[in-house]
Amino acid sequence: MRGARDGGPAPWRALCQDSRDPERQKHWAELFDQLDTNKDGRVDINELREGLARMGMSASSHAEQEILRGGDTDQDGKLDFEEFTRYLQEREHKLLLMFHSLDRNNDGQIDVSEIQQTFHTLGVYISLQQAEKILHSMDRDGTMTIDWHEWRDHFILNPLENMEEVVHYWKHSMVLDIGECLTVPDEFSEKEKKTGMWWKQLLAGAMAGAVSRTGTAPLDRLKVFMQVHASKTNNMNVFGGLKGMIQEGGIRSLWRGNGINVLKIAPESAIKFMAYEQIKRAIRGQQETLRVQERFVAGSLAGATAQTIIYPMEVLKTRLTLRKTGQYAGMADCAKKILQKEGIRAFYKGYLPNMLGIIPYAGIDLAIYETLKNMWLQKYSKNTVDPGILVLLACGTISSTCGQIASYPLALVRTRMQAQDTSFASPAERVQDVGHK
Repeated sequence: MRGARDGGPAPWRALCQDSRDPERQKHWAELFDQLDTNKDGRVDINELREGLARMGMSASSHAEQEILRGGDTDQDGKLDFEEFTRYLQEREHKLLLMFHSLDRNNDGQIDVSEIQQTFHTLGVYISLQQAEKILHSMDRDGTMTIDWHEWRDHFILNPLENMEEVVHYWKHSMVLDIGECLTVPDEFSEKEKKTGMWWKQLLAGAMAGAVSRTGTAPLDRLKVFMQVHASKTNNMNVFGGLKGMIQEGGIRSLWRGNGINVLKIAPESAIKFMAYEQIKRAIRGQQETLRVQERFVAGSLAGATAQTIIYPMEVLKTRLTLRKTGQYAGMADCAKKILQKEGIRAFYKGYLPNMLGIIPYAGIDLAIYETLKNMWLQKYSKNTVDPGILVLLACGTISSTCGQIASYPLALVRTRMQAQDTSFASPAERVQDVGHK
């Protein structure tokens, strides 16, 4: 194939002249030209990835791999214009079927109610305002409806195969808050529940949580020590605290309490999910959807339910984190000694400040996250529903930090109450024991 580089006309442009639909072929040629950055008449996976990124598609979707797999008929790792147009023709056929399934009244337009109804059919409930956000991402002419051309142009390079995948894409694109933050558990469609996708996602989240908690365990243990032992007379610092812990118990002592901290992820996530489903159903009643405030309430109640049930593990985690070398043989021994010396009520020390801390943390975290995310989308992301992983990470970091700062005094009170044990040495003596300065 001769490319634009050798001075001759690109072969894919010549194909356009013979097309029965010149307007469509012209659009495809322009699209191919945008992707073919080196003008050699072929598009490789790197050009696809860069081109899709310029169009606002997230790199995490791996769309370029799907496009190349579906269009590269000669298996040379690149798409020429003929392969590209053949792929787009097949995509248009699939997109037309999806468009007709969305267009329930067959008027050639998709409106807000039809988007909402499609979500409801798949067991995911969204409000009219949330459906409007989806529509705005595709509505180029401002008619508050989506015609075939708008639908086709929006999804032509997004390798979604059916409406369930489209709904999943919209749901997890982060434009909608339907439970993606820590406050409100994940909201799964009926298909995800039936196929077991829900437990796979929860398991993946639990594994990611286990890795992250293990990686930050030394800092978490230092935080607990400083919360319990730091005072006006005992000025603890990061370096002195870590040095003292290593002197008292060696490098491995930095991970004390991490075992139970990881162990409680799975039951907490499962209880939160099941409680959220039941509370959501009770609040919704005859309504088809929950408003953001109602989902926030449902999420907070689900979180409180999970915390109530697994709270004894929180107390065990604090005690195991603060323990001296040889004080406990393990989790079971720690639980046994607490029960024998302090009684069953010891497992709920600090419960009240912990529950009170959920509200300011959850409210501020959710509000700031949504505000920052929507501000970015309105200002910089007019033509895409995916703000990108870095934007979401920044929004999540800022919102979580603000929530932590607001609820930290209650967290400090909770940790000190959890650590109370009349059989332990005084904080000053324990600090001396581990060599804190």
